[in-house]
Amino acid sequence: MSDERKIQEVLARYVRATDGRDGKAQGALFTDDATVQISARTGPGTYEPVGEPLIGGAGVEYAVDHFMAPHPEGGTSHHTTSDHLIEVDGDQAHLNAQFVVFEVRATARPAGGWPEGTAGAQGTVRPIESGYYDTDLRRVDGEWKIVRHRVLMDMPMAIPGA
Repeated sequence: MSDERKIQEVLARYVRATDGRDGKAQGALFTDDATVQISARTGPGTYEPVGEPLIGGAGVEYAVDHFMAPHPEGGTSHHTTSDHLIEVDGDQAHLNAQFVVFEVRATARPAGGWPEGTAGAQGTVRPIESGYYDTDLRRVDGEWKIVRHRVLMDMPMAIPGA
């Protein structure tokens, strides 16, 4: 598998761990000294940090496990990424990708079953966030790990206490 594909898989594992609220899996993708900063767009090409950066895989794991709200009954999130731009230079790499986060809410099946004529998926899917991931990676013991991860939100973002 090419380095570019391996790097793209790191991002795929990252978004799946986010959707699954799996701090351990997400934290394992980062080096011990990694930094993660969420920023919100303030104007064309300008961003302002939201909250303090997370440090290292342990910091990421802690944040996912303690600060991300669990999904409601019948709900989940679904991150999609696209337009991956990847540059590899030896054991260093840079990844930039667009993302959209969808909120998924399943409709509960009625006790008596679905009404006659009901067909297809039942519930709602709506976009709730978008932006860019701007990420530096380093090959560590043969595996690509995230060393700097910037989440550049397209819209303002409120974080309680930040």
